[in-house]
Amino acid sequence: MTDDSAPHAVKKTEPEGLGETVVVILQALAIALVVRTFLFQPFNIPSGSMIPTLEIGDYLFVSKYSYGYSRYSFPFGPPLFKGRVLSSPPKRGDIVVFKLPRDNETDYIKRVIGLPGEKIEIKRGRLYINDELVQRDPIDKVQTDDLYGHFGAVPTYKETLPGGVEHTIIEIQGDDGFNDNAGPFVVPPNHFFMMGDNRDNSTDSRVPPDQGGVGYVPFENLEGRAEVTFFSVGEGAAAYEFWRWPWTLRLNRMFHAVR
Repeated sequence: MTDDSAPHAVKKTEPEGLGETVVVILQALAIALVVRTFLFQPFNIPSGSMIPTLEIGDYLFVSKYSYGYSRYSFPFGPPLFKGRVLSSPPKRGDIVVFKLPRDNETDYIKRVIGLPGEKIEIKRGRLYINDELVQRDPIDKVQTDDLYGHFGAVPTYKETLPGGVEHTIIEIQGDDGFNDNAGPFVVPPNHFFMMGDNRDNSTDSRVPPDQGGVGYVPFENLEGRAEVTFFSVGEGAAAYEFWRWPWTLRLNRMFHAVR
C-alpha cells in the first residue's frame, strides 16, 4: 500500500561536468573564429595617416567578405591557395585594410585611389587620375597636430574622386609636402594604388617599398573593407582603461559608418 501523502522524491541534477564546459568553450571559440575569418574582424587605428576620417584610438569593424577571401583572410596567412575566391574588386574610394606588400605581415589601412591600369600623378599637392585633375574644394579647417607636434588648424578639402565618392583630406604642409610631387605611376594589373587622407603624413603607394613605403598593393593582400567605428578613445589612452573612460571616450566617433 502506498502513502499518497508522502512527498514525491526529487532527483538531484548533477552540475555540468567538465566535459560539457569544454565543449561549450570550444563551440564559442569556433563561432568566433568563423565570424573573424569570414564576416567581420576588429582593427584599431595606431597612426594618424587617415586623419580626419579615422583617428588614433578608433576601433572599427572590417567586413571580410567584401572582396572575397585570400590566404590573408585567415589567421597567420597560411598558403592554403593562391589568389582570391568569391572575389569582388574594391571600388575607388573604399577604405581598405591590407597586408603591407613588402613583408606580408603588417596591417595597413588606406583609401583606394587608383585602379588597375590607371595613371596616377601628384603635382603640387593636386591629384591627377588618367591626366584629369581631381576636384577638391576648401572647407572648414580641421584642428590636428602638424609634423612638428604643433596643434592647430590645417588646410582641409573635400575631394571628389571619379565616380562621385566625396571624402575629406588634409594638407598639413600645404601643397609643398614631401610627397606632394610624385609619379606618374601606372597601376599594374591586379594591383591598387592607395593613399591616406592625411596627405602629408601618410606613407602610402606614392613611396616605393625599397624606400620604406607601400608601393602598389596586390589584390591578394586585401583583407577587407572598413565599415563602422564601434569604439574610440583619446590618443594616449588604452581601451582597457575603463576607469579613465569618463574622460577618454569619444562618444561622437562611435557607431559611425566609415566613408
